[in-house]
Amino acid sequence: MQWRRRRVVVVLRKLLTCAICVIALMGLLSVRVHVFPSSKVSDLTDAYKLPTVTQQHELNLQKLSTEKKWTQELTPPHLSKEQAPPHLFKDPLSSHKLDGASGNLDFEKLWKSPSNRDFVPCVQPGSNYTAPDESRGYLLVHTNGGLNQMRAGICDMVAVARITNATLVVPELDKRSFWQDTSNFSDVFDEDHFIHALANDVKVIKKLPKDMYSASKVVMHFRSWSGLEYYQDEIASLWGEYQVIRAAKSDSRLANNLLPPDIQKLRCRACYEALRFSPKIEAMGKLLVDRMRSYGPFIALHLRYEKDMLAFSGCTHGLSDVESEDLKTIRENTAYWKIKDINATEQRSKGYCPLTPKEVGIFLTGLGYPSNTPIYIAAGEIYGGDTHMADLRSRYPILMSKEKLASVEELEPFSNHATQMAALDYIVSVESDVFIPSYSGNMARAVEGHRRFLGHRKTISPDRKALVRLYDKIERGVIAGREKGKVRQGGEEVLYQEQRVQIGSVRKKRFIITLEGDRIIAKAKTEVGEGTHMLFEVFVT
Repeated sequence: MQWRRRRVVVVLRKLLTCAICVIALMGLLSVRVHVFPSSKVSDLTDAYKLPTVTQQHELNLQKLSTEKKWTQELTPPHLSKEQAPPHLFKDPLSSHKLDGASGNLDFEKLWKSPSNRDFVPCVQPGSNYTAPDESRGYLLVHTNGGLNQMRAGICDMVAVARITNATLVVPELDKRSFWQDTSNFSDVFDEDHFIHALANDVKVIKKLPKDMYSASKVVMHFRSWSGLEYYQDEIASLWGEYQVIRAAKSDSRLANNLLPPDIQKLRCRACYEALRFSPKIEAMGKLLVDRMRSYGPFIALHLRYEKDMLAFSGCTHGLSDVESEDLKTIRENTAYWKIKDINATEQRSKGYCPLTPKEVGIFLTGLGYPSNTPIYIAAGEIYGGDTHMADLRSRYPILMSKEKLASVEELEPFSNHATQMAALDYIVSVESDVFIPSYSGNMARAVEGHRRFLGHRKTISPDRKALVRLYDKIERGVIAGREKGKVRQGGEEVLYQEQRVQIGSVRKKRFIITLEGDRIIAKAKTEVGEGTHMLFEVFVT
């Protein structure tokens, strides 16, 4: 009897020992990375690496798609998945390491929008706001500049019409600028919506009444950045003598600050609610967004490296002598560009030049975006074409544009109209996951403001002046202070020299370049806002 009891106890001990071993083994396997350093994280699926960030981003995209109710057509008819390289359809969030860099990236920081800090759109008029008073005359407006310069000017003229008690005639778009675009207001914007959206603010009509053709008129060059008193006193007093006032220019005619809150709110309503693009542009723009989203979360890059911009600004860095002379000729032959002699080196050193495609590629790599990140090029024809795009494309091969996402037939209604083509880029830029302008021009400011209005969507604005100093250090190889060390290459220890230099402080930015063998690592520590720090590395191989 005793022998049987001992046998039972031995069996129970063995079973208990086996159970403990199984439980311990399962616990060890669950801690896969720390216990087994030789195991490869890359063998695991992406869903197990960053499930929270990835799933949250997918939910955000699904929500956006549901809210907009856009037509889903994931692949453009002329660019099928069979035609495109396989890597084009890989989710950029699946790549956890930057080419040439070590360590995991924080993808939440790459794609997450900043906090709104309790700032919300404020466009509704105050309690004392009234319907427009009886009109004292008609305001004709000749806009000037490109799409976004005209947009800003139109919003200002809506406010001016309210201040001066004028009936606003639908503005005439610029047809004489560099682009020679023949588009009318109704070709670019939804004219009926514009009139109805402002009905409680300003009376807007499509055309000047015929009985006003012979009425007394005056052409006025409104003073730049003028305040309320200028329009209430000097301009409004003209109604006693004239029935029609024509504004010769629309841009920068109204001050940005020190205006009544209701006037500022009116400008916002005009810009973000009344100025809706025409139905055909809206439809095409949304289709481009849908097709771009089929590649995953994407960056809209406003690459302002076009002939008109380079000619106007006199920026020739990285161009050949022939190209530089070509731009100079364009500037000299454009009568309304007042400045002809420009020092290109000085322009660049002051941060007045757009970043080159090569510089943008280095910047994006430094921010931590992996090489398979989809990028939409929001721009016209890049000056120099593939020659100047080669370096950027080598870093980021998924470079898309409206010309690549849509067929020739689909773009045909817009192709000969620069303003309408720019409107398509505007829509994609506003709806992108991240917007990055290479130059702080009218488009960059307009898109950034619109994205902020829609919920503080992520926008990254490079400090060109600081970056140029960094790029110049890299190109010239100006380095000082050497420290010898060792690194493993191919299983063997080899000597290398670490060369380090501090480039000083520019706008609270401190740059340090480190050269390890043939790899240059440029680090910048930047103070952003109150006590916030951002660190990025630029790898030049």
